[in-house]
Amino acid sequence: MELAFAASVYPINVKRVIYEIRPHSSKLVTNKKRSFHNKFLCSVAVAPDRNRVSEVELENKKHNLLLAVQDTQRGLAATADQRSIIEEALVSVEGYNMGAPLDMAVLDGTWRLQYTSAPDVVVLLEAAARLPFFQVGQIFQKFECRDQLRGGVIRNVVRWSIPNLLEEQEGATLVVSAKFDIVSVRNIYLQFEEIQVQDINISEQLQAVIAPALLPRSFLSLQLNSPIQGSPDVLQFSKLDQDHQILQFLRTFRAQVPVRNPGIGRRSVGGLYYLSYLDQNMLLGRAVGGGGVFVFTKAQPLEL
Repeated sequence: MELAFAASVYPINVKRVIYEIRPHSSKLVTNKKRSFHNKFLCSVAVAPDRNRVSEVELENKKHNLLLAVQDTQRGLAATADQRSIIEEALVSVEGYNMGAPLDMAVLDGTWRLQYTSAPDVVVLLEAAARLPFFQVGQIFQKFECRDQLRGGVIRNVVRWSIPNLLEEQEGATLVVSAKFDIVSVRNIYLQFEEIQVQDINISEQLQAVIAPALLPRSFLSLQLNSPIQGSPDVLQFSKLDQDHQILQFLRTFRAQVPVRNPGIGRRSVGGLYYLSYLDQNMLLGRAVGGGGVFVFTKAQPLEL
């Protein structure tokens, strides 16, 4: 075995070399010289391998987190032991890019909720589990901030339904919109603006009740043989036309309610949201002040 060392002090105008000595020998062996540059290149050649190992570890930790939340019904059925395991797995992932600035281009887009302990979301899931006339479908967070530097818009989207009246799981959409500003490296401040109910989709059962309204107007015209004003045919046509208008109104209906704080000045309700981890396919967040944790995965773009 040979040991290599470099002299710590050497003249500036003398080319630096690394000498090798053999154990139990006091003589310098100068006939074997190694380039310091080549040694340096050798030392950094292993860095990419370490990066790959780190990336594999991170993906494994993200996978373990998703496995931990898989059977919790998005947090509704999580036991105390499961919540403890999830918290540990979440912290393990959060440590990988903690303190790094938010990449607004990566944050922009639609994220699907996989798990939460936030009381205001869990109460919706509990209501759907207990009430036979209420269903909660997919829940999303949509960030609109691609071309922004210090903020943007966030929309909390809840698909919900009333069985037999609206389509299953996605009969209607509840949208809670807020503006957000970056107040520190990872903290954003939300200022809620309004709540909307939109995209009402009538169930097939309800459509069957007013099925004639879905027939083309030209078809209806062919069924009327020169009706006289006030005849039953004209009255029937008028009724069908009204049903058609009602159905179209329900499909395009959108109700908007502004969110206001009942306190002085009636300012919008706000809150701090800590985005603890972000990459191309996972978003982790914590509502500051004990408001719960959130686990999201990237979803297809959502048009509202």
